[in-house]
Amino acid sequence: MNRRGLMGLLTGALLALAGGNAAAAEGGGHRLVLQVDTNDPVAMNLALNNATAANEYYSSRHETVAIEVVAYGPGLHMLRADTSPIKARLEAFHHSMPAVRFSACNNTLQGMETAEGRKVELLPEATIVPSGVVRLMELQEQGWSYVRP
Repeated sequence: MNRRGLMGLLTGALLALAGGNAAAAEGGGHRLVLQVDTNDPVAMNLALNNATAANEYYSSRHETVAIEVVAYGPGLHMLRADTSPIKARLEAFHHSMPAVRFSACNNTLQGMETAEGRKVELLPEATIVPSGVVRLMELQEQGWSYVRP
């Protein structure tokens, strides 16, 4: 193997070890966005299974993959501290795959807070985005592969 090939292989391995999200997001790898829009533990677990499968597949090929899960509507329960039906699994998942981003729709969050008359706390793994639907659109416009489990 020549020096250039070896450097590419080492760079890929380092990016894979670092999670790969930054490089993949910049066009240097694969990008997957998963939609969760239902308060169904089966769908939520399937999204995590899909993320795990994609990560394992590309890691085995020494390729980077960025993964983002976007939760909105009833699916926001996935990321709620008080009502998440998969809270324990999500915490363990985040420890094993910390580079996976979990985006929580602020529109849905505000609606839930208004309906419930109180502040709704999200799990620490969640990052609030203005709109889940808009986030999905933006990522697809940037070339991300979209999956709805």
